Amino acid sequence: MLKVSGMARSTFYYHLKTLKQPDKYQAAKEEIVKIFHRQKGRYGYRRITIDLKLKGFTINHKTVTSLMRQQGLKCMVREKKYHSYRGQPGRIAPDLIQRHFKAVTPNQKLVTDVTQFSLFGQKLYLSTVMDLYNSEILGYTIYERPSLQMVTEMLKKVFMNLPDNPSTILHSDQGWHYQNRYYQKMLKDKGINQSMSKG
Repeated sequence: MLKVSGMARSTFYYHLKTLKQPDKYQAAKEEIVKIFHRQKGRYGYRRITIDLKLKGFTINHKTVTSLMRQQGLKCMVREKKYHSYRGQPGRIAPDLIQRHFKAVTPNQKLVTDVTQFSLFGQKLYLSTVMDLYNSEILGYTIYERPSLQMVTEMLKKVFMNLPDNPSTILHSDQGWHYQNRYYQKMLKDKGINQSMSKG
């Protein structure tokens, strides 16, 4: 058969070996499908990657994106960066992070942001706090309006499980929520160092 096909013996055995090898991502694929359908298509590759890591899978977001594409899974939620007013209605905190977005211990560097997305034609706003040590989402709120309450309620959730640590930094952009006196007082009362950058 090899003579008739003109295929080299080494090529034949290489492909035969490849066919016999099990798919190393099979378990991850099955879990991705479960997560995707359990969340009714609302999770994209970022959130699915976080869920997989929580379940013990050592897999990065690029691989998750590829595996989702292979299985025809596409998030039905359209995310969009929310641009809040960047004027100066309050105090601008110094940039303590200086683009060093890596942490060596938990609760050392936290980041917060607001994301606007559309779900079945309805505009919603997601406010989150993430730990840069392990990309864990420490708290979140979803509101129909980008109100101050959305951000302060999220902080309250985070504070419930956040141990006191005088070196903790919470970094954000210069959106009006983060310049608000009440928001800044909440951080000060908890002993958290506020950090802000222009974008």
